[in-house]
Amino acid sequence: MQTMPSNNHNPNETRSLFAPARLGPITLRNRIVKCGTNEGMSRRGLVTDQLIAWHREFAAGGVGMTTLAYCAVSPEGRTFADQMWMREEALPGLRRFTDAMHAEGARASIQIGHAGWFADPAATGTAPLGPSRTFSPHAQAFSRAMTREDFERLTSAFGESARLAVAADFDAIEVHAGHGYLLNQFLSPYNNRRGDEWGGSIENRARFPRQVFNTVRQAAGAAVAVYAKLNMDDGFSGGLQIEESLQVAKWIEADGSLDALQLTGGHTTRTPFYLMRGEVPLQGMIENQHHWARRIILKLFGRQIIRAYPFEEGFFLPQARRFRAAVSLPLMLLGGVTKLDTMEQALAEGFEFIAMGRGLIRDPDLVRRMESGELRASRCVPCNRCIIEMERGGTRCIYR
Repeated sequence: MQTMPSNNHNPNETRSLFAPARLGPITLRNRIVKCGTNEGMSRRGLVTDQLIAWHREFAAGGVGMTTLAYCAVSPEGRTFADQMWMREEALPGLRRFTDAMHAEGARASIQIGHAGWFADPAATGTAPLGPSRTFSPHAQAFSRAMTREDFERLTSAFGESARLAVAADFDAIEVHAGHGYLLNQFLSPYNNRRGDEWGGSIENRARFPRQVFNTVRQAAGAAVAVYAKLNMDDGFSGGLQIEESLQVAKWIEADGSLDALQLTGGHTTRTPFYLMRGEVPLQGMIENQHHWARRIILKLFGRQIIRAYPFEEGFFLPQARRFRAAVSLPLMLLGGVTKLDTMEQALAEGFEFIAMGRGLIRDPDLVRRMESGELRASRCVPCNRCIIEMERGGTRCIYR
């Protein structure tokens, strides 16, 4: 077992949004985190000047920490060909990234994970792997059920990726266990249909993610914060439900492997807009779809298979409150947080950090403008066209 994090939730603590705050062994200048949002700006799996400049805006705009997303721990864990993946060749660019964020006074986090079942065979050159052999609509292929050798190899890959992140001077490491990525696939009975020690009960389904969290913690050492993006629920019947996720959070806390949890929800291949809310930009999704079969499916059945969810300010807050009541582990609130009032309310209710995506993409300098009193809310409208832009040269707000 690991040593329990020292910054456990204190219900009597008064938190200021713009004051320095501890995240495990590091201190952030404030409690606002730019969460991981796929940028679409890496090339050949490496950092680019465009990627650094994009994140530099958030750092210069005042966030406490910005998150480089999504970095696969191995080449077969990618969802598109140019996606970042962790290896020695990537180190120079990663160091340039952290240097740039630190120069602006922000901490730098890196999101590591594996796409598993929905990795793109056209990008990886191999069939996707996952907990079980099931057909992946996204990959348009059957996944290969992981073997004992795969468990050992991928656990080591997560550890090696953490080592590389430390070598690149990242302050924090986020392990992706949400949104239908591999670790979430193990937690979800929709993907995990195994009958061995890695499947069945929630204790067995949580075994691999917990093993990975412990491995990353050990590889990261004592000077770097480690946290996970964890699904509270998958957003559909047959997926991971909140009661099971609450139990997983309790086990993680007991393990002492993580310094915080960033709470999220939704499954990329089943409920992609559960984690976004707002408009579904279907026409742009069709135009950007390079796989002929997926393009036809979207044209014919897109409105039926992609469910829209109405946007509400702080839409994950009701579920997240159950986690706040169940564990003392520091929590990052994510999901439609755009207003200063919502942030202050969340801190008053015991959440330690606020994680933002689209609100900052619309207003990269939002934190400084809020602190100065110029703005009390992001000007983001949940049109979700920013995600369409990812495949048109890089994620951006069309209203900027």
